[in-house]
Amino acid sequence: MRTKHTLHSLPSFPVYSSAFVSPNEVVLGGGGGQSKTGIKNKLRLYRTESDKTLELIHELELASGEDAPMSIAAYPQAEEVVCGINSAQDALKGGQNQNCRAYDVKENKIALSKTQSTLALTGADDDYQRVTVFSPDGKYLAVAGTHDLSALNYPTLDPVASPIHLDKGEIFDATFSSKNLVIASTVNLFVYSFPSDPDTDSAKEAKGDRRSTLELVQTIERPSLPGKDAGSSFRAARYHPQDEKVLYTIINTVPPRTRTKSSPRRAFVCKWDTETWQVTKLRQISDRQVTCFDVSPDGKLLAFGSSDLTVGVLDAYTLAPLLSILKAHEFPPTTLHFNPKSDTLISGSADNTVRIVTIPPNLGATSWGAWLLFIVALLVVLFAILAQQMQHVL
Repeated sequence: MRTKHTLHSLPSFPVYSSAFVSPNEVVLGGGGGQSKTGIKNKLRLYRTESDKTLELIHELELASGEDAPMSIAAYPQAEEVVCGINSAQDALKGGQNQNCRAYDVKENKIALSKTQSTLALTGADDDYQRVTVFSPDGKYLAVAGTHDLSALNYPTLDPVASPIHLDKGEIFDATFSSKNLVIASTVNLFVYSFPSDPDTDSAKEAKGDRRSTLELVQTIERPSLPGKDAGSSFRAARYHPQDEKVLYTIINTVPPRTRTKSSPRRAFVCKWDTETWQVTKLRQISDRQVTCFDVSPDGKLLAFGSSDLTVGVLDAYTLAPLLSILKAHEFPPTTLHFNPKSDTLISGSADNTVRIVTIPPNLGATSWGAWLLFIVALLVVLFAILAQQMQHVL
């Protein structure tokens, strides 16, 4: 289905993260990282009234030597964001990595409000806060690097439990329901019970400085996929925003050892029943690995960015493709998000561009609505033919 979308160039601003703070205001994170490229690391606030407009409202330049904002999550209850930004090398060597940072977005300005250290790095470490996710009610926050995840209160950023460390596999995503926290690693989904009031529970159980531990209630293996791939890994996980019995995952595959340069690295989207933890629907969505993924707040659409430079939109119920933008960027998409009204999608890339897509109101209904109309029309024709034949008999 054709829809309106526009590419916007942002000179000297490689984009790595994004989050909408209102239906028409988006915070972008990007820059040259800690390498001495001369490209400044920044947070930028933009306003977009349509796919054709992208107005810079405010720009916050980070301190010299700090990393680019590699992940951003918007607080559901107010115009605030939390970002993953590694401190400068001197701070890292002193064990002062203030990697988790909360910002207010008020009166058209971005302002730092609070920081917390969850990743203890040295100058030689290459880890960063790749995951930043809020709980649906905004009370809690999950932030993670490659192997360690911390659950925090918001807005205090105080830990609510001991950090979770994975010895096997890398963490790529996390997602909350009202009762659980699911961590997506390359090898498993880990389902943790998340108390409704972890503060109270931890206060009862804690002695001295000891913290409670989140209970691991289930470990989910990677599902079997069609084909003869050598392996697969989870890349993303999201609960359905309107139905906690549904969870979506992205799985990237590894081609067989006999692969050639043109061998596909297929990507699949899986729809799970979270009561049985069985896959109820499965669809291949790309011949190349998916790099970013999102679910629209109204729960009707799924969006993904692929390393073949494509941005695609799927029907969340059927997993049927609804929209595909080929060569959406010159480099693979690094971030992709719907706005709160689910009528705008933005994708960003390290090629110094973002693409804004206007989502038509009926896009999510098109795939099955057209078939329904076709079936109704066919039944009308069949009844008309049958009635005409009966008249001839009489």
